[in-house]
Amino acid sequence: MMPNQPIRFQSIVLQPHRIQFVIDELPSIIVCAAGWIYGGMEGRPFTAFAVWVAVLLSFVLLYRLIYLRRTRYYIGSEQIISKHGVLSRKTDYMEQYRIVDFVEHQSFMQQLCGLKTVHIFSMDRNTPQLDLVGIRRNLDVVTLIRERVEYNKRKKGIYEITNH
Repeated sequence: MMPNQPIRFQSIVLQPHRIQFVIDELPSIIVCAAGWIYGGMEGRPFTAFAVWVAVLLSFVLLYRLIYLRRTRYYIGSEQIISKHGVLSRKTDYMEQYRIVDFVEHQSFMQQLCGLKTVHIFSMDRNTPQLDLVGIRRNLDVVTLIRERVEYNKRKKGIYEITNH
């Protein structure tokens, strides 16, 4: 490759894994299931109330599942784009040359399920932090993004000055 020839990065599309829904909503899923079970018992007090709670919680859980399944992270050559929402959609853009740091986090449940959350910090005013939730643990997203960040900073002539 010639020194002045631009590097072509392949665009990457990521989506939170399905099991992230269970990790995030486990207490609500348990309460919902308990409401359905208790509501189905005959001769118990407040069964109608338990069914109503279970119905409402089921709708909330369905909405949250659809929200998670409609979330997409697009890692392009110059931007990271996050699209999310159900009834209305929101798109966040983060210029890669503005990214300053990364943190990978795994809750206990994410560790058990082989998932992680990648926190990306930038100097962007509108999107100072972007969280990539429910990403497979074995996918090295930080390295993929870091290469693009360094390339974009060099391309734009941006150098970091530290005071160590």
